[in-house]
Amino acid sequence: MKKIGFLSFGHWMSSPYSEVRSASDSLLQAIELAVAAEELGADGAYFRVHHFAHQLGSPFPLLAAVGARTSRIEIGTGVIDMRYENPLYMAEDAGAADLIAGGRLQLGISRGSPEQVIDGWRYFGYEPAEGETEADMARRHAEVFLKVLDGEGFAQPNPRPMFPNPPGLLRVEPHSEGLRDRIWWGSSSNATAKWAAGLGMHLMSSTLKDDENGKPFHVQQAEQIAAYRQAWKEAGHEGEPRVSVSRSIMPIVTDTDRAYFGQERASSDQIGFIDATTRAIFGRTYAAEPDVLVKELAADEAIAAADTLLLTVPSQLGVDYNAHLLASVLNHVAPALGWR
Repeated sequence: MKKIGFLSFGHWMSSPYSEVRSASDSLLQAIELAVAAEELGADGAYFRVHHFAHQLGSPFPLLAAVGARTSRIEIGTGVIDMRYENPLYMAEDAGAADLIAGGRLQLGISRGSPEQVIDGWRYFGYEPAEGETEADMARRHAEVFLKVLDGEGFAQPNPRPMFPNPPGLLRVEPHSEGLRDRIWWGSSSNATAKWAAGLGMHLMSSTLKDDENGKPFHVQQAEQIAAYRQAWKEAGHEGEPRVSVSRSIMPIVTDTDRAYFGQERASSDQIGFIDATTRAIFGRTYAAEPDVLVKELAADEAIAAADTLLLTVPSQLGVDYNAHLLASVLNHVAPALGWR
């Protein structure tokens, strides 16, 4: 059995060919797709966060709205770029959204991805400390965020407050019990996967990874998952960690599917550079009739190793079509693979 959810980048474009032509369309349709996914029996609604782009940028109002409209599915991010975040303010927003959702948030955080602007985090008021890289800064922000989510008091109370304080040091409010155990790290390398395991974060692996040995994408990702789980065990954490992978899976069951994705049948892994020095391998798109998909997906070692599968959806095609794609995976593919 696997948990199956969707991951939306929330693109919008003022084009007559797009069903999502504005930020308002993107946000409202994201909520509606989450509602539809829950009705279809999916397990999660996850959203990518990109700044300075025509995509979803401010996750917590959206997560809270989805939490208020749904009752069962997990609600998460994949991922929040911690270079841009004030960890304490983020803890307040996350605590509030999680309480509204009844404890269903699964927050993916990370050092971020290539950006629309140069050093965009500087415009948000953040600078790496002396001797730090921007990735170091992101990990520092993440560690502070995790510490605050523990719920321990750390701030000295005012002796003459506006309202009475509880005894002792104060913590950030609202605090949502258990949220600290539902934080995931989006990792593109084996080293950061091990680092995340040491801190007790779950692992979120995307459709790209640092190309560390030239092997096929799904094999490298499976090796990363194995290294992460070993590091979790060595750190002495209780329980089993969760691991998610993201995939573009397009079952072709209608003529419309064939028109949109028939040309992706021959898709393969791609090699590129996510910055000037980092060579990355990008996973293929799976597009075929369900019986073919079942055979292809059964050979994907990383999907086999993960407990959670996030289906990347072409959000600009609208809610109805994306609900159709989710239903096709859940009904025509997942059962044959033992995922349902």
